[in-house]
Amino acid sequence: MRTRDDSDEAYVVGLCSQVLGDTALTQHKFDWLQGDPGTGGRRAKLPVDAYWPGHQLVVEYRELQHDQPMPHFDKPDRLTVSGVHRGEQRAMYDARRDTEIPAHGLRLIVIRPADLDADGRGRLRRNREADLAALKRILARHSDEDRVTDAFRTWLLAEGWTPVDPTDRWTDLEAVRGDERLICEAKGRTSEKGIDADIAYGQLLRRMTSQELHTRYALVVPSSSVKAVERVPAHVRKLLRIDVYEVTDDGVVRRPSA
Repeated sequence: MRTRDDSDEAYVVGLCSQVLGDTALTQHKFDWLQGDPGTGGRRAKLPVDAYWPGHQLVVEYRELQHDQPMPHFDKPDRLTVSGVHRGEQRAMYDARRDTEIPAHGLRLIVIRPADLDADGRGRLRRNREADLAALKRILARHSDEDRVTDAFRTWLLAEGWTPVDPTDRWTDLEAVRGDERLICEAKGRTSEKGIDADIAYGQLLRRMTSQELHTRYALVVPSSSVKAVERVPAHVRKLLRIDVYEVTDDGVVRRPSA
């Protein structure tokens, strides 16, 4: 049986450290990332697979048991402190990491076996050259969209919204607050501001499958793209229930004046 030091997780984290040129803090625990309370009320801190403070980056390597039922790992006949079996608790805690880590200003990247050279059982073949090339692509910030999305997610949480799994898997971010639902399309800095704005509006239009009036749509863009998205007149955006949000270069979210 492999030890943690010889695990696929350790292998992936080691390659990430090589790409980043920095050593990770493995199994790091944050005070603000906690599990459910046990019988005595104590809440254990949830570890993350790897954290690079200098990069403000967390990487989670999620093997197959994180995405599909596996009785060996799930222990369906044994309940955890969360009142559910281990598989359900794992999904709950993964979702908690997905929400809390970006909310605290850190970038989160989730890597799965399918992202690398793996066999059908999700075990890595450890093709270092191919895996390094894949991780360089994954860890690179190809656009500004991640920054915009992370800043807007943090703002939503502060405003009482709860991010949820998107109804449409292509949606960048979806959140609820009471009876309200917000479906968001985010864009980063781009040299084709007008074209990207038109594309974003088209993407939102395709997601307008609900006739509920409490469902609204958000177009979230950096400051440099505000003029481009405001080419659609305010009265049209109002009819379509589309709100424009600006994310400034220093991460402040605001509503541009109509």
